[in-house]
Amino acid sequence: MPTNDTILVTGGAGFIGSNFVLTWLRAIGSPVINLDALSYAGNPANLSSLDNDARYLFVRGDICDAELVGSLLREHKPRAIVHFAAESHVDRSISSPEAFIRTNVQGTFVLLEQAKMYWSKLDEAGRSAFRFLHVSTDEVYGSLGPDDPAFSETTAYAPNSPYAASKAASDHLARAYHHTFGLPVLTTNCSNNYGPFQFPEKLIPLMILNALEGKPLPVYGDGKNVRDWLFVEDHCSAIRTVLGNGRVGHTYNIGGNSERANLDVVTTICDLVDEMRPAAPGAPPRRKLITFVEDRPGHDRRYAIDASKLSRELGWRPAEVFESGLQKTVRWYLENPAWIESVRTGAYREWIRQNYSERVEL
Repeated sequence: MPTNDTILVTGGAGFIGSNFVLTWLRAIGSPVINLDALSYAGNPANLSSLDNDARYLFVRGDICDAELVGSLLREHKPRAIVHFAAESHVDRSISSPEAFIRTNVQGTFVLLEQAKMYWSKLDEAGRSAFRFLHVSTDEVYGSLGPDDPAFSETTAYAPNSPYAASKAASDHLARAYHHTFGLPVLTTNCSNNYGPFQFPEKLIPLMILNALEGKPLPVYGDGKNVRDWLFVEDHCSAIRTVLGNGRVGHTYNIGGNSERANLDVVTTICDLVDEMRPAAPGAPPRRKLITFVEDRPGHDRRYAIDASKLSRELGWRPAEVFESGLQKTVRWYLENPAWIESVRTGAYREWIRQNYSERVEL
């Protein structure tokens, strides 16, 4: 059986993964192996506070590398795999879907296959204790109308973007490895995350930074697309809860109980930045920077998560409401300019130029 309480985290240098590693070591304290390829959104600086922490080991590598994954499992004998590694930006999946198929589908397959071989060789106690937790998204469920009930764990899959389709495929693989081979799989489907260390191509950090710098705030379409927002540390606490007590073979939806239209999110950010970092005398309020741009193809109208199963079975609820979580997030970006500069590579600036400056204003 596993000889210690080590866990293997994939994609632990990304936004959610790095928050999970940091909060895991604070809350649980058992060792973490972090396997991350350090693609554009992976940033080891997110975990620089762990440089001298003996409980943390970083391994740069690709989840599609079966030999590497297998060797890590055999060497470190983890009691669990927590699988975050994924290409996750919808707009990037529209312009370059191939990378999403490779990482999200092929990569998940490799992990499941290597986990199955590792798990099958454990003794009975080890097999009983082991868990493979697959982290997914609410986007696999498709889009909701204004009055539709929120997504539950039994909602039919209807992915509408290459990103969502690739995550749906990985969810199905995880389910199949449990039902076919008995691998003790858990799956979580979360709503939109926000918080520290989020790569600034996503809505909330992009709007915070543009508002700070007096740049246009590009809002897709009419700005009325609705998302449920989940503070990243709440997501991490939910994953710890599911990993510890979730029923094997089950899916748990994780949401923040915070549905907001995109335009409302942006105006709230503007007001918070105005409050925390007032503009120069005579400058207009940041809301004046809002610019409506051409919508992206296949833009889902509304997501909403019903997390009542997680609450009912495991007693989990988010600690933050949207307003408190967003205030913490804006403050973090204001207080961490060095981190912001470190992620603003030439490749990132080129992506922003292609995705927003070439869109038609409405």
